[in-house]
Amino acid sequence: MKYFDYAATTPPFEEVITTVAEVMRRHYGNPSSMHRYGENADKLIKRSREVCAAALGVSPAEIVFTSGATESNNLAVKGAALQYQTRGKHIVTVSTEHPSVYEACKQLTNLGFEVTFLPVDEGGHVSAEQVCAAVRKDTILVSIMHVNNETGRVQPLRDIGVALKKRFPRVLFHIDGVQGFGKLPVDLRGWQADLYSLSAHKLRGPKGAGLLFVREGVELFPLLSGGSQEQGVRAGTENVPLLVGMSKAVRLAGERQAETARRMIEWRERVAAEVKTIPQLRLNSGKEAPHIVHFSYPGMKAEVLLHTLEQLGVAVSTKSACSSKLAEPSRVLLAMGRNEAEAAGGIRISFGDEHTEQDIDELILALRQAVAKLESLERWKR
Repeated sequence: MKYFDYAATTPPFEEVITTVAEVMRRHYGNPSSMHRYGENADKLIKRSREVCAAALGVSPAEIVFTSGATESNNLAVKGAALQYQTRGKHIVTVSTEHPSVYEACKQLTNLGFEVTFLPVDEGGHVSAEQVCAAVRKDTILVSIMHVNNETGRVQPLRDIGVALKKRFPRVLFHIDGVQGFGKLPVDLRGWQADLYSLSAHKLRGPKGAGLLFVREGVELFPLLSGGSQEQGVRAGTENVPLLVGMSKAVRLAGERQAETARRMIEWRERVAAEVKTIPQLRLNSGKEAPHIVHFSYPGMKAEVLLHTLEQLGVAVSTKSACSSKLAEPSRVLLAMGRNEAEAAGGIRISFGDEHTEQDIDELILALRQAVAKLESLERWKR
């Protein structure tokens, strides 16, 4: 079985597995304890924070460790909303955001907040002008993802950040960077980001670890009550092995980004070109994120093609892993103007740095065979 679902999760680096196991075995102290075991664990936490900060080009004091991107996004959106609600209760985001942002914003409407969900064009993009036009006197937060987790479409973050901060310097700018880091260059200062979310398991790190960049001077309302860990923003004993493992994955992914992207672009172009030759398929992704090819098979439910490919030895996905088991059509594709049939038949192929030319050959062959098999069945039914 060949795995082409790296946008959902990734196999950890061997170095990460070794490191996590070693830290679990040797450094089991509570980082808050005052004895040697605690001090050693605390040193590992501090070093991990320094490594992650260096990879992002920010200060260690601006890194808050979390349990993953869902928590990071919730902390960014809800923490900012609750902290700054005396300034206003309006949030701007995009209709194609990941569920951890989209649903967090919807939940805030139950607390009296107003949310503007910006529409996207056919390519899945919003513009800086569109974002700024949606900002009101009571707007406190703009939240926009870097790379769409379904289609791989990339938002113009630099244009948005510069325009937003020039006109509305007090409005916070949050970026969901989960699908971008390690695949595309990241420039938090240039983007003028205030908040930036990251997940370890999308970078060949361990599940259960993530981080949130919180620019110096920005305050967040804690979502968890308890101890004073993570500068009082995120209570709870730190998971030392996972955070050390994440820091190693972040460092490796950052160092290898350019080479990884170069290889994945080759795979993307080959597979996208093949999709274009199959008349039953419609390509939804573009030449943006290097690791994602997304297409629709109108009239065919996505899970039917998914399981047909699985029988042929290829693992792909439909939509966001967080909502892939839900039956409704893709919210992202509908927002991009696709019809119900296209939105219900979306398939995502996502690559990793371990793939080879032979893997891509096998993927393309399986895709041809799967479509031919399903078309044959459809003709037989008629």
